[in-house]
Amino acid sequence: MKIMRHEQRKSIVLISAALTSVLYAGIASAADSAGEPGRSSGKTNPLNNLYFGEQHLHTANSPDAFAMGVRNTPDDAFRFCKGEAIKKIVSGTTVQKGTPYDWCAVTDHAEYLGIMPLIIDKTSPMSKTEMGKLILSGDPKQGAEAFQQIMDSVAGMDPIPYMNDPKLLATAWEQQKAVANKHNEPGKFTTLIAFEWTSQAMYENMHHNVFFRDDQGPDTIFSSMDSIHREDLWTYQEVQRGAGHENFSIPHNANVSNGLMYAPTMSDGNFIDKQWAERSNRNSPATEIIQTKGQSETHPALSPNDEFAGFETSYKHLLGSGGVVSRINNGYVRRALTDGQGFQEMIGANPFKYGIVSGSDSHNAFSDNEENNYSGVHGNTDMTPEIRLNSGTTVAGEAPKEFGTPGATGVWAPENTRTAIFDAILNKETFGTSGPLIRVRFFGGWSFAQNLVKDKDFVKKAYKQGVPMGQDLPKKAGKAPTFAVWAMKDPESGNLDRVQIIKGWYKDGHPWEKVYDVVWSDNRSPDSATGKVPAVGNTVDIKNASYTNSIGDNELSAVWSDPDFDPSQHAVYYARVIEIPTPRWTTYDAKALGVAPPADVPASIQERAWSSPIWYTPEAKLVKRQDFYPGLKPWLP
Repeated sequence: MKIMRHEQRKSIVLISAALTSVLYAGIASAADSAGEPGRSSGKTNPLNNLYFGEQHLHTANSPDAFAMGVRNTPDDAFRFCKGEAIKKIVSGTTVQKGTPYDWCAVTDHAEYLGIMPLIIDKTSPMSKTEMGKLILSGDPKQGAEAFQQIMDSVAGMDPIPYMNDPKLLATAWEQQKAVANKHNEPGKFTTLIAFEWTSQAMYENMHHNVFFRDDQGPDTIFSSMDSIHREDLWTYQEVQRGAGHENFSIPHNANVSNGLMYAPTMSDGNFIDKQWAERSNRNSPATEIIQTKGQSETHPALSPNDEFAGFETSYKHLLGSGGVVSRINNGYVRRALTDGQGFQEMIGANPFKYGIVSGSDSHNAFSDNEENNYSGVHGNTDMTPEIRLNSGTTVAGEAPKEFGTPGATGVWAPENTRTAIFDAILNKETFGTSGPLIRVRFFGGWSFAQNLVKDKDFVKKAYKQGVPMGQDLPKKAGKAPTFAVWAMKDPESGNLDRVQIIKGWYKDGHPWEKVYDVVWSDNRSPDSATGKVPAVGNTVDIKNASYTNSIGDNELSAVWSDPDFDPSQHAVYYARVIEIPTPRWTTYDAKALGVAPPADVPASIQERAWSSPIWYTPEAKLVKRQDFYPGLKPWLP
């Protein structure tokens, strides 16, 4: 079935609804037995429903967002995720999601949480402070100065005393929790109580978002003013867990961590040991693979044989540094997953055993994950198409055109409740997308039938015979594992080009990776010399910011066996789903302005989804011990 792209939103919605109905007939168990994809019927599904949501979002309660003119609140953020039309205060325009989310977390910065709104309250003593005078001046230059002072104080671990008042911060946190609870509607819409720990010493991003399972949440939060070391964040998490507040943290923007996020060393400079690796596993079960500041899957310099590695890599500067470029090594998820296999073999624990999620990191309270519905992510620095394409403004050293649209996280859970969404992320049955609501299932086992993905009981049998994404393959050796992957397009986005499985392993003391094309559209044949599947084509009309779904497929599925399997080697596998080319948001903006798209960013992109991994651990008797330490060689003289 091929569906043509329509300009009118009403037509798109009608066609999407019809397409969804047709595609899900007879395969409901493979996606969402509750009916409409990503929506719950109110019944608990033992095979899990799919719920899309946002796990990384900032509002006026984050000081950097406020300094950029943002005045929308957490209440606005939750209502936007639910699908309500909300006035964007900084620009005066009204924004609304094309497809509502099922769940959302607002993760305002713990540093100076909720302090900035007090500044515009002229009855508050905060309005008389130095920062208050800068913000209330109305002068953009002074506002920028205020923003830089805040960034410098965080990067320098030098808190501004009147903005770091424990009583004011505690009050803001209680208000933050109350708003999250107000919008939590079990079975209909889920919110998670959360905050961001913004460790950024010398502008090297080590940020983590922290999420709680219960309705009360802790009395106190933890900021980088308390400590910049993630080991101390884990201690806070462990203490709160002991007090009954189950939690986890998710690191993000490893691509601008200056090579620190997945480094082989701990904060004290010593190499990772087993205790550290186990603490990492307990406290940080997932990592963010994409957001507006770029993707952290991999980089062309790390994956030169991956023709899709260059997706959304324009953003490259350390946050707030004024233009310092981040180091690449140890800053990308694929290499971390692979290095984790080396650690597993060497010390018996994997410090980077992450599930995969995506997010926005939008600093305007809205998660604009749709390319044709993008309205900026940083307040007055990118609030109109003219500013986004033509201004000389930058955020953290990057022009607005370098930012991408927010990603989205897919969660497979039995119901849409706070505990179910939390537990699914903790158990890693999640996947991330670059924005579109692509549906993905990924299972691993040892004896999947080749026609399993066509079976009406596909999901039931896959759970019974194997494991879902985010888990370890059952203990077994002697033959190659099999993987069952299924993907369906977002009804309002491009068709699917292909599904790939990426494998990572350690050999001879070095990390190795390989990308396998598993199933693809349009009856293409791999090149006889290279084995690579040729490009799907490109229907994008750049001038009109349009495309057609005349290429690609609505749905792709396959059962695949690793042809290079070595039972003695630890290995990690994850699925990547690639769409056909569609216009980037900059191309939609260019059409609105009647100008050509900027030449230094892609006019079209291939959106995608990444599953959480599945791990293989060989029996101890099969392992050929190697004298190496993962990632050590690059750190030696």
